[in-house]
Amino acid sequence: MMRQGLSQLLPRLEASCSTLLQKNSGAACTSQLALTATGRRGFADDADLRKTPLHAFHVENGGKMVPFAGWSMPIQYKESIMDSSIFCRKNAALFDVAHMCGASFRGKDAVEFLESLIVGDVASLEDRTGTLSVFTNDKGGIIDDSVITKVDGEDLYVVLNAGCRDKDIEHIQSHIKKFQGKGKKADFIIHDDRSLLALQGPAAHETLQPLLKDLDLNKFYFSNFSILDIAGIPCWLTRTGYTGEDGFEISVPDSHALELAQKLLESERVKLTGLGSRDALRLEAGLCLYGNDLNEDITPIEAGLKWTIGKRRRDACDFLGGEVIKKQMADGVSKRRVGFVSKGAPARQHSEIQTADGETVGEITSGAFSPTLKKNIAMGYVEKKHGKAGTELKVVVRGRANDATVTKMPFAPTTYFKGQKDPA
Repeated sequence: MMRQGLSQLLPRLEASCSTLLQKNSGAACTSQLALTATGRRGFADDADLRKTPLHAFHVENGGKMVPFAGWSMPIQYKESIMDSSIFCRKNAALFDVAHMCGASFRGKDAVEFLESLIVGDVASLEDRTGTLSVFTNDKGGIIDDSVITKVDGEDLYVVLNAGCRDKDIEHIQSHIKKFQGKGKKADFIIHDDRSLLALQGPAAHETLQPLLKDLDLNKFYFSNFSILDIAGIPCWLTRTGYTGEDGFEISVPDSHALELAQKLLESERVKLTGLGSRDALRLEAGLCLYGNDLNEDITPIEAGLKWTIGKRRRDACDFLGGEVIKKQMADGVSKRRVGFVSKGAPARQHSEIQTADGETVGEITSGAFSPTLKKNIAMGYVEKKHGKAGTELKVVVRGRANDATVTKMPFAPTTYFKGQKDPA
């Protein structure tokens, strides 16, 4: 899943830590992260921030707490971001993502209502499956991105980005009032009494299976959803994530979040992991971060997310901004989101993309040194004529134009589970 909240913080972290990551200097990077996240740049005092039910647990386990999106969250623990990212690719990472906003749309007209705000084809989903979609505005720009799960025809579950929470809720509530005023039946419920844990990595399957009595994970595929007990705790389980790895997101009542986290961490192949690694992993997987790679002035066509627009819906485009998006599908767009591999210092958000002649043709939206691939990777928007894989361009970092090559994404292979896995 694509997730906002680090967008205000990470560009600063990338600038200060990318070189240190290349040297794998965990202690030095930790100090830089701590320095960047303090009040030196005017961040809110910790007392003013919201805290997840695991906040004290993070601190006890050495979590380096930083403020973003109004929450105090762990950016990393005792290990470096590089080491934690590699551990996730080889084993499993447990992320606290309870800052995100779980919500439901319920009622006999819930599907009709949600489809008026997003580009996805929810009606055609099978029960207990999901899809990535985007909320759009009147201009076709992206208000937020979310995985939409169809629990059944009258119950839809979504997870909204933390940094988009307030505007999303206002947007949804303003439209649902009008919808209900027409006699339609749809309610919007915010699950502020639930936490969200993400278990990601090749060991996630083998870690979770012994805690389940009534579900064979070999028959539970990517985007599947289930309501069940995990270690005796009532949970909502989705096979999804934001790292490119096989994994799960678990919605659990706040009162049981710590108990479940501790149970999952009993495995030697699972470690608490901070959101710094989560961001590095999502970039390697070519996944967008709202606020960096997506915003209200970028349409799903420009973002390379045409596939999120349900085929059934492409003729009518009967959602907000549909006319703009339909025209773009027919006529094309002038810019597109692409990946890059670059030399020199890692590119970061707002780095200019230039031709060899110095003409500016785009801008980087996310960039870092890849812990897994051991090279600089980035994504950004360029004029369409420069977006073909293999095109040689330049990215300007600290006044120096470094060589960059347009590269297909994902940078690292994804391992979403679509069947035939042997948990042994």
